[in-house]
Amino acid sequence: MTEFQLAWMLPALIATPFIAGTLCWLVEKINNRLPRWIALIGMIITFGLSLVLWREGAFAGMSQQVLAPTAQLPWFAEFSVPWIESFGISFHLALDGMSLLMVSLTAFLGIMAVGCSWGEIQRRVGFFHLNLLWSLGGVIGVFLAIDLFLFFFFWEMMLVPIYFLIAIWGHNATNGKTKEYAATKFFIYTQASGLIMLIGILLLVLMNYRSSGVFSFNYNDLLGTPLGGWEYPIMLCFFIGFAVKLPVMPFHGWLPDAHAQAPTAGSVDLAGILIKTAAYGLIRFVLPLFPEASQQFAPIAMTLGAIGIFYGAWLAFMQTDIKRLLAYTSVSHMGFVILAIYAGTLISLQGLMVQMLAHGLSSAALFIMAGQLYERLHTRELPLMGGMWGQFRYYAPLLMFFCASLLGIPGTGNFIGEILILLGAFEQYPVFVVLATFSLVWAGLYSLLIIYRALFGEKTVPETAVAKTAQFVAAKAQLAKATYATATPAGHKINHSYEEEVPVDKSVKLHDLNKRELTLLLVLAIGLVWLGLYPQPVLDTSSHAMQWINNAYTYHEVVNFDVIDSVQSAVATGEVR
Repeated sequence: MTEFQLAWMLPALIATPFIAGTLCWLVEKINNRLPRWIALIGMIITFGLSLVLWREGAFAGMSQQVLAPTAQLPWFAEFSVPWIESFGISFHLALDGMSLLMVSLTAFLGIMAVGCSWGEIQRRVGFFHLNLLWSLGGVIGVFLAIDLFLFFFFWEMMLVPIYFLIAIWGHNATNGKTKEYAATKFFIYTQASGLIMLIGILLLVLMNYRSSGVFSFNYNDLLGTPLGGWEYPIMLCFFIGFAVKLPVMPFHGWLPDAHAQAPTAGSVDLAGILIKTAAYGLIRFVLPLFPEASQQFAPIAMTLGAIGIFYGAWLAFMQTDIKRLLAYTSVSHMGFVILAIYAGTLISLQGLMVQMLAHGLSSAALFIMAGQLYERLHTRELPLMGGMWGQFRYYAPLLMFFCASLLGIPGTGNFIGEILILLGAFEQYPVFVVLATFSLVWAGLYSLLIIYRALFGEKTVPETAVAKTAQFVAAKAQLAKATYATATPAGHKINHSYEEEVPVDKSVKLHDLNKRELTLLLVLAIGLVWLGLYPQPVLDTSSHAMQWINNAYTYHEVVNFDVIDSVQSAVATGEVR
């Protein structure tokens, strides 16, 4: 495949979800099932494009190659066209091994999100898939954009569809908080942090203009910008913008409500993909652009990460709502991400890539299973579950597997990622690594809590299904009655004698996983086992990108390529001996 063809595949990766999402919305009134198929085909095409790029990259064996500290950025494909030339803004996309893996994860989980919402979403199906696919397209844009203005454009654009997913198709929580409250809280947190990051971007561009005399938002031009005393505050602006999205404690306030009230596909998007954009931003932008400030800030960041590991695990252990429990596990696991990023070693960064992929698969699977359980029992409260091992043939063992995977059991990708992170960070930060290792005990507790309460606790599932189904049907009937009463003209009397009682089935039959649901979970399980038993393709793919990040962070003077070239030319001419 030619370089020209590879370059044009990058905008195609972004355009495909946007086009498919728009088509879903346009054909909604023609057929209610058609948007589902269009969305599924669109994400399959996107995933197929990422696999083609993976094949063309010939990444096999790259982990055996050593990248020199003075090596240029290891872009595999680039696409650039002018946009706002007077301000140095261009539509500049680039792909290396790290961004390729994240794009592949996004497309793959996009397929899972469309599949898990197949039976759950029954109203405004086209508009739902428009928001879902546009959010995925925005995420892919974040992973590919190298112009910082374009990066911020996609960063903000992916948030609006998530707001609508939660506000329109979400679930109201049992504690009285509405889905609109959760959506608004998510939007305010992320918009405020995005504004802080925008200030950092503008300051960085202005400092670069002061030193070079050229306005540019290009990543390559901004590397090595002399910032002086401004490096630390600008770095903090970027860090806060990414820390809220990750989230890092104490910026995690939006996460539990957003996860708990989002529809299943929204939770898959949030836990599996969206929070990974923040980790990507820290690796791609914060470490190379502000290496000195990042090294100074590393102990503070790792302290926040270590607190988050324990804090998230403890709060997860205290939850009774299964989706809120899973939300807090993300806070805990993102502490490992912070530890890996600011350790900055090649082993920890490689472990981080495996961990992000494995966490994306395992958290997506558990949120899908929580949604499947809610469809059957109409509750997410763990005390009301119990004895499912004898009720479901396939659901129970799969839930046990994914809980064990989240715990980091050997043979799964989570284990490989966590071990590499701990090994890579131990030499420089042994205290933080020891603390993080002890936190694995808490991870075992909340994983076993889900397994015991849901699978082997007191047998309450049939009774819960009857009671909650009756409540659910009664609530729907009450809503329909209220809607009818509102629509009735004033002065018109309603004849209540024709109202029927709400039928309550005294023997609700619990259905096991159907073929579609089982296929989704088996594919995710296979992916986790593959990462756990044979992670070498992932390590090879991300090797050059992570080596360059490690060099830029450790030997931070090498990122200023112009200085290197001038020194080398001076040595060659004999001016410097």
